[in-house]
Amino acid sequence: MDFPRTVEFVTLRCQKQEVQYVKYNAAYFMSFSVPMGGSYKFGLLDVLGESSLSPRMASGMQDKQYTPSLLSFFIYNPTFGPREGEEEKKILFYHPIDVEKNEKIRNVGLCEAIVQFTRTFCPTKPAKSLHTQKNRQFFFEPEDNFWIVMVVRNPMIEKPNKDGKPPTTEYQEEEILDTVYGAVVRQCYSMYKLFNGTFGRAMEAGGVELLIQKLEKFFYRYLQTLHLQSCDLLDVFGGISFFPLDKMTYLKIQSFVNRVEESLSLIKYTAFLYNDQLIWSGLEQDDMRILYKYLTTSLFPRHSEPELAGRDSPLRPEVTGNLLHYGRFLTGPTNFKDPEAKFRFPKIFVSTEDGYEELHLIVYKAMSAAACFMINASVELTRAFCEQLDSLVGPQLTLLASDICEQFTINRRIAGPEKEPQFKFIYFNHMNLAEKSTIHMRKTASVSLTSVHPDLMKILGDINCDFARVDEDEEIIVKAMTDYWVVGKKSDQRELYVILNQKNANLIEVNEEVKRLCATQFNNIFFLD
Repeated sequence: MDFPRTVEFVTLRCQKQEVQYVKYNAAYFMSFSVPMGGSYKFGLLDVLGESSLSPRMASGMQDKQYTPSLLSFFIYNPTFGPREGEEEKKILFYHPIDVEKNEKIRNVGLCEAIVQFTRTFCPTKPAKSLHTQKNRQFFFEPEDNFWIVMVVRNPMIEKPNKDGKPPTTEYQEEEILDTVYGAVVRQCYSMYKLFNGTFGRAMEAGGVELLIQKLEKFFYRYLQTLHLQSCDLLDVFGGISFFPLDKMTYLKIQSFVNRVEESLSLIKYTAFLYNDQLIWSGLEQDDMRILYKYLTTSLFPRHSEPELAGRDSPLRPEVTGNLLHYGRFLTGPTNFKDPEAKFRFPKIFVSTEDGYEELHLIVYKAMSAAACFMINASVELTRAFCEQLDSLVGPQLTLLASDICEQFTINRRIAGPEKEPQFKFIYFNHMNLAEKSTIHMRKTASVSLTSVHPDLMKILGDINCDFARVDEDEEIIVKAMTDYWVVGKKSDQRELYVILNQKNANLIEVNEEVKRLCATQFNNIFFLD
C-alpha cells in the first residue's frame, strides 16, 4: 500500500456539521474532519484494487493515457448477513466474478462502514461517493437496504523515465464528475427495473435465490455495454430528443396511433419515433425516458439499415398497388412466417398509480419510423395477432415514414444550406425531458463523438454541478484556457450551455451573442436575462 494517501470525500451538509475531507494515514486509519472542531477515526483496510489497463498513446508524445474504466460493480443488502461468519450472504451480485471471496467481503464491508459512518452526520443522506487517488466509488440505495456500488478507476497518464526506471504515474483525480457517474449508476438500476421490476418484486416471487439469478442474468450482459469514457453531461440529463414536425404531419401520426389502437384493442400504450427521435408517447415520462435510452442506444443500433428517402422513390406505387411495405419486427420472431417461429417478446415494467404493470414490448419499424406497442403481459401473443399487426401497421407506417422524410427534406431546403455556426450548445428542459445538442455528432452506448475538446465538456459538467446546488435561476460565463467562452444559463426549469469560439470577444459581446442564439434557436422559449 502507498501511504499516506489523501482521499477527498463528497461534501455532506447536515444541520451544523459538514464532512470536509477524509484522509488515510500510515496507521491504516481513516480520519474525518468537521468544522465543529472534532475529528473521528476508525480502523480501515485499504481494499481498493488495481485494474487491467489498456493504454492509449497520446498524440506526438510517449506518454500513455488511460481513460476511466470499471473496476468493480456490486450489489449487497446488509440485513442478509447480520452475524459474524455470514458476511457472504449480503452479496447479491459482484463483478468481476473471479474476485476471491474474502476480497469481495472486504470491499462490501468497507462500503457498508462508509455508509454507516456518514449517517452519523446526516441520517437521511448517507455518502454518495468516495474519492481516492486511484479510484472513485459511487453508492446508490434504490430500495430500502439494497445498495449498488460502482468503483471506477481514475484516468491517468503514464510518463516514461530515463535510465530504465519504472514510469511515473499521474492520476487525474478531478477529471471524473460525481454527477455524471452517479447518473450512470442510477441508469443501471432503472434499466434493470425496466426489464425485471424492482428488487422487492423478485424477493416476493422467489426469495434471495431468484433475485440473485435475475441480477446475474441482467448485469453480466449489461455491464459489458458500459463505456465509461463516453459518459458526459447528457447522461446526467437522461433526456429525450424530440423530432420537429409540422402540425399536419403530427396529426397524421396521431391519427395513425388512434386507428391502430382502435383496430388492435389489446394495445395499451404506443410510442412513435422517427430517426431515433420521439414524436409521440402514451407512457409516463420516467418510463419513456429509460425505454427511449434502451431503444436508441441498444435495440436500434443492432438493427440499423440503409434508409429509403422520400416520395420520389419507386416504393410508393408498389405500396398503394400491392400493399407491399418495408415494415418488420425488431422484437419477437425474426420471421413470423416460419412455422417453427416462437412468438416471444421482451417484457417491460412500467409504473402505475398503485405500483407497476408488466407488458409485452413489440417494436415494429419501417425505414426510419418505429412504432412501439405495449400489451398486457397476461395476454398470450399468437401468430394470427402478429400477422394482423404486420398487415395493418406495415403499409401505413411505410407511407408515414415517406411523408415525414419528404416534409423534413422540404423544411431543410427552405431553411437553406447550413453554415458552420460559431457556437455549439446543449439544451435541456426538466419539465418535458426535451434535450438538444449540437455538440454531440453521435451518442450511443459505446461511443460519444463530440465536436469539442474533452476539457470543455468537463467545464460544462462543472457548471451543471453549480446549478444543482441552488434552486434560483442563474447564469455562469467562463473563459477557458483555450480562449473558448463557455456560458451556462438556468431559467425556469430549463438549462442552456453554449460554447463560443470567439477568441477576441469580451464579456458584453459574449452575452449579446448568447441572446442572439436564444432568439434564433429558442424563439418560443422564455429565458430570463
